Amino acid sequence: MKKNLTFLLILYSLLSFSQENYNSESYIVTLDDIKSSTFVKDSTANALVIYEDGNSYVDKEEFNLRTEIRHKIKILKREGFDNANVVIHLYNSDRSDERVKKINATTYNLENGTVVKTNLNEKDIFTEKYDENHTLVKFAIPNIKEGSVITYSYTLISHFMFNYKSWDFQGAIPKLYSEYKTSIPANWDYSIKLIGGQKLYKNDSKLEKNCLVVSNGGAADCSNSIYVMKDIPAFIEEDYMTTKSNYLARIEYELKTFQDFRGVKNNYAKTWETVDNELRKDINIGRQLTKSVDTETLLSNDILSETDILKKAQSIYNYVQQNYTWNDEYRIFHEVSVKDLIKNKSGNVSSINILLHNLLQDAGIDVKPILLSTRNNGFATKIFPVISEFNYLIVQATINDKTYLLDATDKYISFGDIPFKCLNGYGRILDLKKGSDWIDIEPEKPSTIQYKVELNLDEKEQISGNVYGKNTGYHALNSRKAYYPNKEIYINKKQDKTPNIEISNHQVLSEGETSSDFVETYNIEFENNLTGDNIYLNPFIIKFFNGNPFKLQERTYPIDFGYKDTYYYTFKLNFSDAYTILEKPKDIALNLPDGKGQIIFYTNLIGNSINMIFKVTFNEAIYAPEYYPYLKEFFNKIVDIQTNSIILLKKK
Repeated sequence: MKKNLTFLLILYSLLSFSQENYNSESYIVTLDDIKSSTFVKDSTANALVIYEDGNSYVDKEEFNLRTEIRHKIKILKREGFDNANVVIHLYNSDRSDERVKKINATTYNLENGTVVKTNLNEKDIFTEKYDENHTLVKFAIPNIKEGSVITYSYTLISHFMFNYKSWDFQGAIPKLYSEYKTSIPANWDYSIKLIGGQKLYKNDSKLEKNCLVVSNGGAADCSNSIYVMKDIPAFIEEDYMTTKSNYLARIEYELKTFQDFRGVKNNYAKTWETVDNELRKDINIGRQLTKSVDTETLLSNDILSETDILKKAQSIYNYVQQNYTWNDEYRIFHEVSVKDLIKNKSGNVSSINILLHNLLQDAGIDVKPILLSTRNNGFATKIFPVISEFNYLIVQATINDKTYLLDATDKYISFGDIPFKCLNGYGRILDLKKGSDWIDIEPEKPSTIQYKVELNLDEKEQISGNVYGKNTGYHALNSRKAYYPNKEIYINKKQDKTPNIEISNHQVLSEGETSSDFVETYNIEFENNLTGDNIYLNPFIIKFFNGNPFKLQERTYPIDFGYKDTYYYTFKLNFSDAYTILEKPKDIALNLPDGKGQIIFYTNLIGNSINMIFKVTFNEAIYAPEYYPYLKEFFNKIVDIQTNSIILLKKK
């Protein structure tokens, strides 16, 4: 019997593998490519790149950049049909444009044991003007079915050698093989960036002599490279991450210098020293930072006469925050005018925060602007300055040897805090005299959510009590933004989350719209639906997490919460002598590896009261991908505790 079972398991394993025999070594479609119907490594995948390659080189006659691209894709499920809709993005300017040629596409299906090929017709290729600088070429590969294999290829022609063709190794579906070949003449010197956490399977380069020759006898050698990745997982976006462009595996190029065949050399890569000098003279940054402001007209006598430097800074901050409105434009290097902001009462990020900078500076406070890239904009390059990658400006103020990061664009943010979108690791702090430098940007204190619930169960089976809540940091900011614009909507949403509980006498005890915390209290009363001899009560009338946000089999990019935080929930149930505790939840203690997080849950019974404490701590703002399985289980435990912790009371 055991032998037969072993034989069947081996046979099943062989049959399973025989279903997946993809030809990932070439662009040629094989019968096995068509017959294979699964992808065991990722059972959720709706399509699979079997093979793809790109080849970029400088044409020896026209001296333009040509990139030949080929893709071979397996359609596994109907949800993967979108992979047959191809869009090619082309850039154009006043002087030149990109073109695409030699578009070919074919669908391969197995019908009644015969391979049927369906080719793309030229009439089904469409060109669409996207905007003044971009054109889209679109086509849909025909006759797509579950199990189809599609291939398509084309050649891009570009005169924009400034932007050597980048290559995406990773995408929305898994890939078995991705290869990129490049040939770069020595005239062009690029900084090459490999982005993302995936490793190259192959990275080879060699020199080709006289690969590019011109009519006057000039010649250049070429650096020929081959980059290969294999078995690349799909990139699937999930909660707690910055923009996917920070993590997608790809290779990018930034032109540093170009030297023509006459020996004339042009430098495109700048040093921070050069950029600092340009920013000092820039009409939108440097000149605005040195603009004089009529503080006596703008600020009240109470602010001007304040002798406590911190209170004065806070008052100036509140003045800018409450009197000037952000117009939702980032454009930090365009149309920045402190004068226009004062006149119109509205402006972009730079205008508002530069006004704040100048008012604080006139008050004798040490201030410096900080350029940064927001979470949705991606990480700014540290290897060399790329000023276009910055899209936000905040202010650092140093008061009594303590530094504060300030942003006056948000009406609800506290002095010393910055918007969540700015928590992207680091920024560039500008000193117009000494030059700029990198600065880490992270909250000084963890954010907290704290709830204290006390209930009373009387002899008539009525349950009522009080809730006290206190949020700090970014949790408090979120609460203020939800509460102050429309208090009634805020209370109604809270009521909707607890349909069997009536909320009354809701009060907010914190100081105002920019308070450093958010404190609220309210009364609650349960509907009387208790039946039978036993009472089952879930003590978590407030849940921190309704479900596990982590559902991937594997995550290859960091888990970025943005800040450290703590969740704290205490519960007390007072009951009369008419009841006795039959069963209480089990105590639990769980730690993340290396002390990076903790769950504590325990209950105790004292007389006619049961007390419970639940605490969840995240000691890091960012967790490396290897912590993903631990965090996944960590959240499973949190959800389980909140859902299944039942107090069982028995009537006497």
